[in-house]
Amino acid sequence: MRMWDFRIHADTRRGRHGHPQLAGKAACLVVALLPLRPERLLPRSFLTNSTIWRTYRMCPVKEFDTIDVNVAQLKQRIPLLEYLQRRNWKACRAGNQMEFVGLCPLQRETHPSFYVNSHKNLFYCHGCGRGGDLIRFVQLSLHLSFPQTLAHLRQQLTPASNSDLLERTAASYDSDLLERTAAFYQLALHRHPEAVQYLAQRGLHDPAVIEKLAIGYAPGGVLRRHLCAQGYPLEALLQTGLLDAGGRDAFCRRVIFPCRQHGNIVNLYGRSIGAAFPHRLLPYSKGGLFAWDSVARHSAIILVEGLFDLAVLWQAGFHNTTCAFGTHLTPAQWVQLSHCPGRLVYIAFDQDDNQAGPQAARDLARRLRGAGSAARLVCLPQGFDPNSYFVQGAAAPDFAACLEQAQPL
Repeated sequence: MRMWDFRIHADTRRGRHGHPQLAGKAACLVVALLPLRPERLLPRSFLTNSTIWRTYRMCPVKEFDTIDVNVAQLKQRIPLLEYLQRRNWKACRAGNQMEFVGLCPLQRETHPSFYVNSHKNLFYCHGCGRGGDLIRFVQLSLHLSFPQTLAHLRQQLTPASNSDLLERTAASYDSDLLERTAAFYQLALHRHPEAVQYLAQRGLHDPAVIEKLAIGYAPGGVLRRHLCAQGYPLEALLQTGLLDAGGRDAFCRRVIFPCRQHGNIVNLYGRSIGAAFPHRLLPYSKGGLFAWDSVARHSAIILVEGLFDLAVLWQAGFHNTTCAFGTHLTPAQWVQLSHCPGRLVYIAFDQDDNQAGPQAARDLARRLRGAGSAARLVCLPQGFDPNSYFVQGAAAPDFAACLEQAQPL
């Protein structure tokens, strides 16, 4: 590895990045994070040194360029935050919109001290004092050498073979594709001010709730390139409905909510922030009641029509709220809602001027009563839904009063 010998030699002479106290593999790891051309590391006067020049001749610039390009491509195609999230790293946003903090995956700790900057693609842990980029993290977490790390990351990008895809079930393959898509949209949210502004207009501003619901943003025109770079064939994107027949992104200028069932994403809901039709789902079943895995344990639940109704209620502390994506429950949603006799269901549908919401609430209350569950009709001011109620200035005590005043059928 004469190439790295040169870089160690050069780095020990460089004032700003020099680490003369390091030697051997440790120094290799440090310098591996600085894949620069020799002339960028050294003043031209140093290149007259016969030892350095001999090493430089054994490692022409073209070889350095190849390594630089490979490393840059790996870090571009595998964002550090996405890599961590795929390995179940739990984090919340820090003060900076591009920064996330969570427990350090490199050590045991109880207080979050591991920070990731998604814009710079870097991490730093205030607990153990280690930091760097994606390659450095993989080296530390998997105890790999620099070449082994590059090989490992290239393997992450290798598309599954046809035989592998045939062995998977269609559901698991689609779920993996939707997970990648949702993670991509989630990262895009705070890179687009129009999306953040739309959430604020809808009364949603708590970063913890936005993170909990994994809300993202689809700007349009970028998903195809991203997923194809991840190894997914164009046919898969068309079949899942992520692209339309013309090959364009199905979600464009839409706030995205992932819909999960038993921990897996089964669909994506997109709410337009522009003039397009407001609601869009992929051509799949919308699954069960939204966030049912976390809501089902409550003995009293609140049922609303829309996801922004749910979001503002979660933000106000009503975490026992679920959503049916409208007023008409699917068979699966009905089973979830009625399978526990004795449960109290608060129905907080939109107070439409045409009475469609109140009438649907009364019909559902009758069905629940017949199934042995108690139902209460939540009456908001005329023309309001839970979302607009909070946007117009209502607070948690106001909605709690509406629950207290809710009447049985």
